[in-house]
Amino acid sequence: MNTRHLVVIAVLGSALPAAAQKQTPIDVAQVDSIIRKQMADKHIIGVSVGIMQNGQVVFARGYGVADVASGTPVTPSTMFAIGSVTKQFTCSALLMLQEQKKLSLRDPVAKYFPSLTRAKDITLLDLGGHLSGYRDYYPLDYVDREMAMDQPADTIITRYATRPLDFEPRSHYSYSNTGYLILGRVIEKVSGEPFGSYLKTHLFTPLKLGNTQFEPAPNGSAMAHGYTSFALSDPIAAVPEAKGWAGAAGAIWSTPTDLLTWDLSLLNHTLISPASYAVLTTPQRLTDGRTSGYGCGEGINDRGNAVTFSHGGAVSGFVAQNTVIPSTKSALVVLSNSDFSPVGALNQELLGKLMPSTGDVPTIRGASALDAAKKFLTDLEQGRVDRSTISADFDVYLTNEKVATAQRSLNALGPISNVRVTGLVERGGMEVAIVHFDVGTTGAQGLMYRTPDGKLEEFLFSRS
Repeated sequence: MNTRHLVVIAVLGSALPAAAQKQTPIDVAQVDSIIRKQMADKHIIGVSVGIMQNGQVVFARGYGVADVASGTPVTPSTMFAIGSVTKQFTCSALLMLQEQKKLSLRDPVAKYFPSLTRAKDITLLDLGGHLSGYRDYYPLDYVDREMAMDQPADTIITRYATRPLDFEPRSHYSYSNTGYLILGRVIEKVSGEPFGSYLKTHLFTPLKLGNTQFEPAPNGSAMAHGYTSFALSDPIAAVPEAKGWAGAAGAIWSTPTDLLTWDLSLLNHTLISPASYAVLTTPQRLTDGRTSGYGCGEGINDRGNAVTFSHGGAVSGFVAQNTVIPSTKSALVVLSNSDFSPVGALNQELLGKLMPSTGDVPTIRGASALDAAKKFLTDLEQGRVDRSTISADFDVYLTNEKVATAQRSLNALGPISNVRVTGLVERGGMEVAIVHFDVGTTGAQGLMYRTPDGKLEEFLFSRS
């Protein structure tokens, strides 16, 4: 909903066709360790994580508490507010109605709301792609005074979409929840059903999303409570947006397992056709030719080891991430009830475990990348290097003086721990391992290069 709505993950490497991609099954114990560390480091109250690989849910666990007062634990069936992840449901509902020829995403807004600013010049697809120029009613990261009062969608739409446009339609990408409230009302006008009823009848029920609801009654027994904090103070209960403000832009609650089912349904074209799916997942173009990086309810990242579709969500007390890797039918969902501790870092580290390796990464003789990294770092903090394991150039580069300096610097910060490899790519015929670790309480990250014969050509790192 607000400025934490979308996180696009960049991963080193270049996009390759699906046929060239391979995926290693996740290490469940390693994933569990990563989540627990992130919870402790970020002071996350509760989090629920789901992972799908090859179309199968392989991980679904809850951590922490859903309610601080009662100590109720988070379980895989605990429902969280998913905020702007709602938008892909809204766009899919529109596309379903388009397939039934009840509307077209090329329809001008004027067909449904003739009194809005420049309504004849703005299409439904412009609204779905955040290209309309309508002022966003929720750009802040807290519930302001007007959002504390119940308002019908039409009142909010009139208040924000009858102003002068922020820019010419399609000339800029600017995230606007206002457009999605309009889309929700269009769905209601065309279908003759309340938006929530339409979602339940045509999306939730057919997919058997039993733990997914639109605008559920607050504080239900299966729902997490949202928390916030100011200036690193102790968390307090978050004040939710008043009724009407989230709506078709961000009022769905769900679980990771249900969202993974939803993700798979999109990949399998269960509810919408391949043509509609392409509208959802194809970046729109601005008038100057630039890509917006956004389709309709989906952010698209085509850089890295694989194309990903990703959207985040943030409403008062909650943050969410839903990322899909279509080439391997894999997905990651992270939901939290701590809006002061964004889950972007956790999402990125776990996503690195799901990214497919490419056929270009060479096979390395000897130790695994993780074991090689651990050995080198352990040796370095003890002031030595096993020079039989490194290349001639790296041997010259690593003078005894450099090694001694490294030992002093590392020992001053504390012991090395939590070494993990978050990705493997190819560069210059070598395996490049992306390595993260801790030195005392200081996070570090680096790149470790190895040739096929197992020789270490480079391992340089810095503070993360």
